[in-house]
Amino acid sequence: MAAMASSSRKRMAVDGLPNDCWELVLSKLFNEIGNNVDELNHYLETLSLVSKQLLSVASTFVYSIKLIYNPSSSLISAIFHRFPNFTSLDLSTLHGDNLNELLSRIPPSTVSRLKSLNLSNHPTFPTLGLQFILNNNPTFRLTSLICSNIASLKFTDITFIADSFPFLQHLDLSFPGGQIDHDDYDRQKEDYSNALNLLAQKLSNLLKVNLSGNVRVNDSSLLQFCINCEFLQEVLISRCPFISHAGIAEAIHHRPNLNSFSVTNYLQLENFNSHFVSSLASLKRLTCLDLSFSSINDSLLVSLALQSPPLTKLVLQGCYNYTYTGICYLFCKCRSLQHLDLQGAKFLNDQLFSRLCAFLTDLVSINVSGCDRLGNSSFFALLTNCPMLKEIRMESTKIGTGPTPSVEDLVVYLRVKSLHLAYNSFLQDKHINIFGFMFPNMQLIDLSFCHRISEQQITTLLKTCRKIRHLKFAGFPKAKLFLINSEACDLEVLNLSHSKIDDEELYQISKSCPRLLELDLEHCYDVTEKGVRLAVENCTRLREINLRHCRKVSTDIVSWMIFSRPSLRKITAPPDFRPRDCDRKLLFRQCLVLILIHTRQSFEIYIERHNI
Repeated sequence: MAAMASSSRKRMAVDGLPNDCWELVLSKLFNEIGNNVDELNHYLETLSLVSKQLLSVASTFVYSIKLIYNPSSSLISAIFHRFPNFTSLDLSTLHGDNLNELLSRIPPSTVSRLKSLNLSNHPTFPTLGLQFILNNNPTFRLTSLICSNIASLKFTDITFIADSFPFLQHLDLSFPGGQIDHDDYDRQKEDYSNALNLLAQKLSNLLKVNLSGNVRVNDSSLLQFCINCEFLQEVLISRCPFISHAGIAEAIHHRPNLNSFSVTNYLQLENFNSHFVSSLASLKRLTCLDLSFSSINDSLLVSLALQSPPLTKLVLQGCYNYTYTGICYLFCKCRSLQHLDLQGAKFLNDQLFSRLCAFLTDLVSINVSGCDRLGNSSFFALLTNCPMLKEIRMESTKIGTGPTPSVEDLVVYLRVKSLHLAYNSFLQDKHINIFGFMFPNMQLIDLSFCHRISEQQITTLLKTCRKIRHLKFAGFPKAKLFLINSEACDLEVLNLSHSKIDDEELYQISKSCPRLLELDLEHCYDVTEKGVRLAVENCTRLREINLRHCRKVSTDIVSWMIFSRPSLRKITAPPDFRPRDCDRKLLFRQCLVLILIHTRQSFEIYIERHNI
């Protein structure tokens, strides 16, 4: 009777409040989470398991749906009915199915609220399916269309987009495939150019356009977008070999209000001219600039600095031919930077970098990976001068060399959440111990291939920093039982790839990490089916597991995991996995989605379950 009364009280606590009250509670919770999509999805799924009422309420907070398998007509109607407020549909991972046919089965009530559509990674553009939607839903008004990596994107497809979606604000036509008929190259080039020009003329509401990786885009196309799209704010034209510096300069001249510009892997120092530099510097509202893998010089950086643009994000990853003088002058004038990427800036050393940090007081994230002359002094200079820092990427540097503050001088940094320190061979236990004290709110740490760090120190770190959810500890010759005899930790993502753990060690780790959502065991050659079974049994919330190149794991484990662990969403299968026909039927019956993608060494199984 007491048990029945307790159960009754729990039901009243959940079902007693009306839906609008629960919606208010959940909205407060999700506001605290912010833009962390993975964490939001985790909370939504957890809440949906409490009761039918919370399942219904939580579903109203889903605004984006990603389909991986083409469901039946009845199931697709149920899916869209369950999520009444979603406005974004992602079909980019939908494999082996007729995209036109799926689009034609979307209910009219769903189409009327659809604003964003991702059709990337498909062989062809689904003109027929979209035409069916348009014919039956005259109020269909897309504002975002992503068509990246379409294997055969024809000029007729671009013309169709121009004629059918005049309200688009975000358009992505990046990296189209398809063979070029060299016997008729000139006519194809002209047709494609005309289609892009028509697109620019008809999509006057565009805010963002991505034409990267398109060998058919030229100066004329870029110019037409900048002339006709008066609201254009963001342009991405990386890897477009037929766009010249003169073309970029002319286009910018007609659209000086751009606030984001990306032209990565393209600029060459010998082609610079004053017109190009002055045009780029004329973007007085520029907040984001990405010139990755380009040859730039100090003259360009100084010209930018003289205009003092309100830059908040600067990406110079892999850039070369610039020096400390140019970057220092730019930082001196642009002090609002929040996100900075200087990966591979070989000229930086501790002394120079410490001077730069004095100008970066608003910095939130930084990437100086590959700057192999930066050590402890640079790391602590960042922390001292950049109080807003949340994420630090210093992979393949020399952290662990140079002076370290004494215990009395250590300061606690509550904002730092992520440390990416892989391939730092000088890091030792004493440094990890310091990090545990300095970063009590740390949620992610990557210490892969840092061979001087002991497993025991990792155990101590997890006990000290109880908020760590994501640990990368890949590449250790012998990842021993570093979690044995410690109380259960709250790790959700654990990467032990390329480690020599065995079944017993994997079992003990899984006992210490019962809340794991993702487990990466790629290239763990000593793990067998026995160890995987024990780990899956202990980790009752497991969503993803990677067994690629685990050559001692039997392929029979795949079917067993699907049926024994309902939480699994993605399995990367061990080598030589070949599902039998009878297995396929059972797997499809159990899962909403089962897709096989053949790679050179293995198969991958992507699983997406669905509860209606």
